Amino acid sequence: MSSLNFTGLLHVINPLNITFTRVNMRKSNLRQTVPFFMVTSMDESLDFYIRGLGFEIKIDWRPEGRIEWCWLERDGIALMLQEYRKDFLPKEKRGVGVSICFMCNDSLALYKEFLQSGLSPREPFVGNKLWVVELIDPDGYNICFESPTEVAEETSYAEWIRESKIE
Repeated sequence: MSSLNFTGLLHVINPLNITFTRVNMRKSNLRQTVPFFMVTSMDESLDFYIRGLGFEIKIDWRPEGRIEWCWLERDGIALMLQEYRKDFLPKEKRGVGVSICFMCNDSLALYKEFLQSGLSPREPFVGNKLWVVELIDPDGYNICFESPTEVAEETSYAEWIRESKIE
């Protein structure tokens, strides 16, 4: 008789009541999650993601001579953009209730980088033991860059600077 427990290990019980445990040896197949944003203006989105956030185009699709879809990467992470065709522009607001969070080593360094590139991220704050740097892209998608911290919950960047006198 055998049963599957919550840890994914298969327990086989023999007639002598000796329990043997065998690890499930299934090969992993999943590799990466890649956000896919439908956008209303590829030019505005590329400016935001490339000039502003520092992504690079790795793959693009140009069926009518201009980019309609692309795969962007930065530091080993990826996202995809595809422009709506004119007849398919949505009436609804996109991205409501969804945040794309990129886990980082130092989101505060990115905050400074984004300011220097002309973007307007919200002031960083600590939430869930993470520094959170939020931006809204041209189509209203909420993009977050987060890094671990021991700073107290709900501390703002300005408060932290004042308290620690760090520049």
